[in-house]
This record gives sequence, structure tokens and C-alpha cells, in this order.
Amino acid sequence: MQSLGRHILAEISGCSFEILNDMAMVEEIMINAALEAGAEIREFVFHKFSPQGVSGGVVISESHLAIHTWPELGYAAVDVFTCGEKVNPWDACDYLAERFQATHVDAREIKRGILESTHKQVINL
Repeated sequence: MQSLGRHILAEISGCSFEILNDMAMVEEIMINAALEAGAEIREFVFHKFSPQGVSGGVVISESHLAIHTWPELGYAAVDVFTCGEKVNPWDACDYLAERFQATHVDAREIKRGILESTHKQVINL
């Protein structure tokens, strides 16, 4: 079955507090994860919370990477959504886990934009 994209939802844990709490480092790692996967970066934005935590996103031509960190728990919630055949979202996910010094990753892939061959409209209210 054909899909428009692949969406990885990753629970990354056992990570370094220092890395997950450093906005510049999280930003650099996320950008490099996109590049590692073969993506073309368009824009990015990150925010540092007080007393700890970072949220941010990298917009790529092929869709996006997003993150929210809980440094005090050594945990990062990550999603990597890519469209097309050129970019492998698992490459980005693997890179993130390695760079965050994770001890555990629970990740799953969801196919996005599964289109039926008949143009049936489905409305759920």
C-alpha cells in the first residue's frame, strides 16, 4: 500500500541531562539528524524552558523533525516525519539516540497519507 510519508514517533530515554538541557546542543543535533537522513533544511526554531527543557522543530523540504525534552528525566519525545523516497526517518532517529547518549529507544513508524485507489471521501463527525 502506497503512502505519502513515514512518521517515526520515538520515546528516547536514559539520555544525558546536560545535552537535553542545552538548547544550542539540541538544535545542532536536530539539524544534523535531518542532514544525516538526507533531508533539505528550510527553517528551524527552538525554545529553552526554565528551569529546564527544550522544545523545537526543524522544517525540512520533506516535512519536519520535532522534539520536547525532559532533562530531569533523561527523556526526549521526538517525531520525524518525511515524505518521498529520498529521506530515511530511521537514520535521523538513530542519530538522535546516539547523540543524546540514550540507553533506550521505543520507536514506531506510522504510514501517513495512505490513499485509496478510488477517490472516496470519508468524513468522521
